[in-house]
Amino acid sequence: QLQASGGGLVQPGGSLRLSCAASGIIFSFHDMGWYRQAPGKQRELVAIISSRGRLNIADSVKGRFTISRDNAKEMVSLQMNSLKIEDTAVYYCNAHWVRNEYWGQGTQVTVSS
Repeated sequence: QLQASGGGLVQPGGSLRLSCAASGIIFSFHDMGWYRQAPGKQRELVAIISSRGRLNIADSVKGRFTISRDNAKEMVSLQMNSLKIEDTAVYYCNAHWVRNEYWGQGTQVTVSS
């Protein structure tokens, strides 16, 4: 129900845009988010955009990452600029509404020179 895309290999300082297409859910009702998990670490919040457009951005990516949603297209995006080596992780799309929660399959982002 959540299909993420856009990951890849990029040099430090570069940019990537992740997209997540939703299906089978009432997209506009759901808070949409991106989480990431680096090797040997726990999954952590990157950014959330609520159904009303309220943002919650991790301090580690503030000023570099931007989350946005398009309710008509049922998509959420994460624009990642000024990428750092420590941004390397598998990025997961998440949809949450009341007791319903869904995860995408994850997309690998590798920042390396």
